[in-house]
Amino acid sequence: MRLIGHLTNESAARAFGDYLFVQGIQNRLEHQPDEGWAIWVNDEDQVEGAARLLAEFRANPADPKYQAQAKTAAVLRAEQEKGEAAWRKKLRDRRHLFRPLTGHSFGPLTFVLIIASVAVFVLSDFARDFDRVMSLFITRYWEHGQYIQWNATLPEIREGQVWRLLTPIFIHFDVLHIFFNMLWLRDLGSMIEGRQSTWHLALLVLPIAVCSNAAEFYLGHTPAFGGMSGVVYGLFGYIWLRGRFDPASGLFLHPTTVIMMVVWFLICLTGVLPVANIIHAVGLAMGLAWGYLSSLRYR
Repeated sequence: MRLIGHLTNESAARAFGDYLFVQGIQNRLEHQPDEGWAIWVNDEDQVEGAARLLAEFRANPADPKYQAQAKTAAVLRAEQEKGEAAWRKKLRDRRHLFRPLTGHSFGPLTFVLIIASVAVFVLSDFARDFDRVMSLFITRYWEHGQYIQWNATLPEIREGQVWRLLTPIFIHFDVLHIFFNMLWLRDLGSMIEGRQSTWHLALLVLPIAVCSNAAEFYLGHTPAFGGMSGVVYGLFGYIWLRGRFDPASGLFLHPTTVIMMVVWFLICLTGVLPVANIIHAVGLAMGLAWGYLSSLRYR
């Protein structure tokens, strides 16, 4: 979904939206107090054509052809809704399944990640018994006096337990740890799902999680780590730079949010708190790079 421009008048915006719909271009109107009526095009492959039609509309909004399309658009929308209603009776797709759960704008994948994290937290007896979730750590470790020991060759992964590269993101070590991670994940993940797609979020989460976990293990020299922080900082970095260099993407972070996240990142680097700084750093670096590089296509 991409923003192609604004129209100040609501009736003009709706007339143009109807015209786009009749041309086969799915679109959405959104009122923005400072700009007027924003026009979003669902399919990025149709953005160029829609932008050209918008320029033509602005040059002559009184052209009768625009008003003439209103009735046609209403008929087409009614037919589309009828077809979708019949289809929903036969198949409950993933959006329908999650609709009762998304009253607070949860994206489906974001919701699943949060539920998985909470479930693991409960399974570990609220971070008091990690033996119950040892299969989720990057490798098994055991206590030896005041120290822990582990096999640095990652034997479980070499034997096929590849999920261990990902699953440490679901392990959290106290209530505040999981609360703030889930809070940020809910906002950042749902924004990406809403403005782009669930698959786009999955494509971001998987490599950021795997790379940040691997880096923490090899550079931090410990298997006893976990948390969604690396993914959260990766999503933060992606949204920050993608939104900055490609405003039409619809991704946006308030400057206060950026300052707060950066300050927290720097505080963690001081070592005052026992956090996995390498995970934070790798996740943030990957997100920033991804956000910047993906914006080049639209600059």
